[in-house]
Amino acid sequence: MKILLTNDDGVHARGLEVLEAIARTLSDDITIVAPLEEQSGKGRSLSLTEPVRLRRFGERRFAVTGTPTDAVMMALAEIMRDAPPDLILSGVNRGANLGEDVSYSGTVSAAMEGALAGIRSIALSQRYATLAPGERVSFDAAEAWGERVLRPLIEATWAPRTLMNVNFPPIPAAEVRGIRPVGQGLRDYGRLKLDKRTDPRGFDYYWFGLGRVPHSPVADTDLEAIEQGYITVTPLHLDLTHRESLDMLNATFS
Repeated sequence: MKILLTNDDGVHARGLEVLEAIARTLSDDITIVAPLEEQSGKGRSLSLTEPVRLRRFGERRFAVTGTPTDAVMMALAEIMRDAPPDLILSGVNRGANLGEDVSYSGTVSAAMEGALAGIRSIALSQRYATLAPGERVSFDAAEAWGERVLRPLIEATWAPRTLMNVNFPPIPAAEVRGIRPVGQGLRDYGRLKLDKRTDPRGFDYYWFGLGRVPHSPVADTDLEAIEQGYITVTPLHLDLTHRESLDMLNATFS
């Protein structure tokens, strides 16, 4: 089985090392194509107004000067064009990708690009318990449970153009309660934190950040399950059409 590894934290990220170790329990045929620098929050953006450069860090380890979507496109169209992967793994992200995070996440977006190409794709993220821990994120749950999550997923039957979003809870591996398939949750809006500062010349600038907000997760969502100590597995579909609204619009314009 040929596996492509990517992420949005950058080619030198600790989480990518964790993912490679997990992937090598499944196959020795591993290729890594990831962004050169961190691309968190870039979503499905493409580099269309500047060139994308490819750098080699080993026989089958590459980085692109672009986004996670750029990385997957480069892998499929150039590096692996004659032998495309059977599986794409994206992560392990430093931080969770739960609820509405999936619409911002470069980790999930890389898996989306793989799903668009008809390749089984899985995004993996490790939630952390405290805000802004820097590099002090523990990947204990992901390291211990990664293979146990991936093997059944790989053997399962998937619907076309779907991807899987996996999140590991921020607890020791021995305390994980199991694996729970759940739907995508939705937090109350209001997570944006603006840190306003002034540069040495007297001009204002801002740092954007996402804080945690109080919410009441609906039963059986990723937000609820991870709080209970479960690894969450959420199937995502690339068709964003809201079918009930389509029926309403057909009735409106008929």
